[in-house]
Amino acid sequence: MFQAVDLQSISRTSLIALSSAVLLAACSSDLKEKVTAQQKQGPRPPAKVDAFVVNTTTVSEALEVPGNLVADEATEIHPEVSGRVTGLYIREGAYVNKGALLAKLYDGDLQAQRKKLEVQLKIAQTTEDRYNQLVQIGGISKQDYDLTSLNVSNLRADLDIIRTAIQKTEVRAPFSGKLGLKEISTGAYVTPTSVITSIQKTAGLRIDFNVPEKYTTQIKKGQNITFTVEGNDRTYNAAVMATESGIAEETRSLTVRAQVKGDATGLLPGGFAKVKLAFEPDANALMIPTQSVVPQARGKKVYVYRGGVAQFVEVTTGVRDSSKVQVLEGLKQGDTVITTGLLGLKPDAKVTIGKVQQ
Repeated sequence: MFQAVDLQSISRTSLIALSSAVLLAACSSDLKEKVTAQQKQGPRPPAKVDAFVVNTTTVSEALEVPGNLVADEATEIHPEVSGRVTGLYIREGAYVNKGALLAKLYDGDLQAQRKKLEVQLKIAQTTEDRYNQLVQIGGISKQDYDLTSLNVSNLRADLDIIRTAIQKTEVRAPFSGKLGLKEISTGAYVTPTSVITSIQKTAGLRIDFNVPEKYTTQIKKGQNITFTVEGNDRTYNAAVMATESGIAEETRSLTVRAQVKGDATGLLPGGFAKVKLAFEPDANALMIPTQSVVPQARGKKVYVYRGGVAQFVEVTTGVRDSSKVQVLEGLKQGDTVITTGLLGLKPDAKVTIGKVQQ
């Protein structure tokens, strides 16, 4: 059996193949013409770019970090001994002076012992006086008198111990300051672990804040700082008084404490603050336009114009403002940094300089 041949299908296929061949030949011809034209024109001319001449300038660096207001003195109030509270004299939020009575514990048994010892001491002193007269005339031995005198001394020591125990039933303010909220009520049984209230010294507020490791050498004792707090438009002043003994490994920062100066109205211990530090100006800082810095996977680089070519130079940057950034390492005064056409440049590519800024 013979199969019929579709002449129409064969003709269509042949036509498509012929068209493709013609199109490829035309494209190849156009490509050859372009290559020939470029060869006649010669190599591509150097890129024209703008540049900036590096010079020294004065830069003053400022740093803003969070801070925390702390009281000059602050502590919880605990009783020294266990007992039942018979009197509570805490006015919450009130200012009290050092030594003010805050609470009184039951001391009835101690008072009874004190009275007993006072009576015994009075009798012992009378006996000692009589024995002293007898020993003068030889009525008794010196040893008998010494035993009586020792008994008087022992009673006085026991009486001092009882008086000290009675004093411990009185809870007093350790320093002048503002009381917190009371944590107990009259009649409660308390122990040395019980919190009665808290007290904070409102005068002499301080502020604690942390600065990054790179700035630690610029922190000096007596250095002035300014800070603001939430809900207050005032700017407060403080002076650095001390720093922590070492840098925290977890945060790589140094804790600094400053003493608040002047009027501290509106400040409360524990409040959040925004601390602003102004460091000494650097008169020999090298500043370049921000757009000239090319970020890399590791570090930063800039194109420097040297001998008609663009050399790729690694730099270390410092502080920056709205338009320029400080260069700490990699450049020197007088270098010419390329500022435009950076995306189309390659290391050691030939360039020509258009506009130059200084």
